[in-house]
Amino acid sequence: MKKPEESATTGADLLVKALIDEDVEVVFGYPGGAVLPIYDSLFKQNKLRHILVRHEQAAVHAAEGYARSTGKVGVVLVTSGPGATNAVTGLTDALMDSIPLVCLTGQVPTHMIGNDAFQEADTTGITRPCTKHNYLVKDVAVLPRTVHEAFYVARSGRPGPVVIDLPKDVLMNKHEYAAPKMPVQHKSYRPQTKPDQAKIEQAFELIAKAKKPVFYTGGGVINSGPKASKLLTQLVHLTGYPITNTLMGLGSFPASDKQFLGMLGMHGTYEANLAMYHCDVMINIGARFDDRITGKIAEFSPHSKKIHIDIDNSSLNKSVRVDLPIVGDAGMALEELIKLWKAKQPKVDQKALKAWWAEIETWRGRDCLAYTQGKEIIKPQYALERLYHHIKNKDHYITTEVGQHQMWAAQFLKFEQPNRWMTSGGLGTMGYGLPAALGVQIAHPEALVIDVAGEASIMMNIQELSTAAQYRLPVKIFILNNQYMGMVRQWQELLHGGRYSESYSEALPDFVKLADAFGATGLRCHEPDKLDDVIKEMIAIKGPVIVDVAVDKAENCFPMIPSGAAHNDMLLGPEDRATRQVSEEGMVLV
Repeated sequence: MKKPEESATTGADLLVKALIDEDVEVVFGYPGGAVLPIYDSLFKQNKLRHILVRHEQAAVHAAEGYARSTGKVGVVLVTSGPGATNAVTGLTDALMDSIPLVCLTGQVPTHMIGNDAFQEADTTGITRPCTKHNYLVKDVAVLPRTVHEAFYVARSGRPGPVVIDLPKDVLMNKHEYAAPKMPVQHKSYRPQTKPDQAKIEQAFELIAKAKKPVFYTGGGVINSGPKASKLLTQLVHLTGYPITNTLMGLGSFPASDKQFLGMLGMHGTYEANLAMYHCDVMINIGARFDDRITGKIAEFSPHSKKIHIDIDNSSLNKSVRVDLPIVGDAGMALEELIKLWKAKQPKVDQKALKAWWAEIETWRGRDCLAYTQGKEIIKPQYALERLYHHIKNKDHYITTEVGQHQMWAAQFLKFEQPNRWMTSGGLGTMGYGLPAALGVQIAHPEALVIDVAGEASIMMNIQELSTAAQYRLPVKIFILNNQYMGMVRQWQELLHGGRYSESYSEALPDFVKLADAFGATGLRCHEPDKLDDVIKEMIAIKGPVIVDVAVDKAENCFPMIPSGAAHNDMLLGPEDRATRQVSEEGMVLV
């Protein structure tokens, strides 16, 4: 029989064993002195795969892509000091968009904390505002329990990122490991998942009696799991009511369905925004009334009774006062509403509903996403329509950077399933798309993974092409190159008198040569009639590809609700803009 000290193992080994017990398959990271014990433990095992990125921000975005496309918790490993601070942007992005992550950060030995040691940073202090929870582990004995608890916190309730700060001496000290006998929970964190039945019945009554209803659904439906999206589709079909999604909710309801009004919000469709403005009952499921959705709060859906179902109690009545707040998991709430609908079979006012749909169809008739494609210059909308034409019947996933291209992708790429659309919503992080695509490709090696990018945003984390080369990840980067920071230029044109201050990219690289330097394939297209062939070639190539599509430099993304305006104050295009006065704060004055 072994003596206790002989059966003990290092904190780093305990950590790796705990990750394996949590069914972790992949860790995205970058080594450094404080975490070398963990890297040594990773070297000695074959169950965990480590993906070496080129920047810690990219490690977090890659873990986000992995988590969002699989529904699993993403795992990040970075060293102390700059390793941890470089991860802050990704952690904030994950917090804003409710992405479950566990980020392991190295730290100087416990006896040196507070002494300004080499590569020391107050990681728990720095990350407290940008994580769901964080830990500083000072005793190796509690390390395994802390890891399991961190996974519970990250995936439970409203998902989010959790940091575990790991001093080097804790990683090197020894202790015995005991696998958990049951799922580990936090001693006090018990999120409410089951909605109050009485409130669900009140919601049912409001929904059944509505004359002009609209479902407004967000990322909370997707976070609830694939079943929730199926339940949402079932309930919407049972009612016959219209539905709109937020940017983060795209894919939770099939985009091709006739009841789908398109995306809501600042660059949402005319019909979705006007339906929200004129509805009499709004059913918000898993969305948080983000300012890009609501516009002017005082005029947001002014005639409606508002139902808000959300797992995060702090989101209820935070931005918009609602008539019926319900705390609970979106999937569970949908299940209960469907049960009631089937049991009671309410008599919906079909005459009113028919009139409501007729009104919506007149708004649809405006064809708010229309554009004119000429023979000379590629319109960005056309580039995305042709991209969708060639990928719609393939197993594909889309990530984006941030800017005009992101909004056009949301408008013109149609998502029929959840977990296929990865974009930075709440934080709007340029540089998100490429590392996120790598994380998605790791999770789905046989799928077609495309990062829709702008030429400015792709430069934020372009070094991750080296990661793609190392791991032979065949991601496709589809750049809509207008030589500007497009959304910045658009706002400068519309709101700041056309003063294009520092928004033009004067020293862009040759993306074809850049692709070659990183071992990828570079393609370029600037003629509309050659675009289809370039897209087909991109898809056929087995390795990573950059496609540099030269698009109209002056094209703006419409529809657009100017900042601070109401949903019925949309700008549908340059002509619309010319007939109305907009202040530099974005307010529609006339």
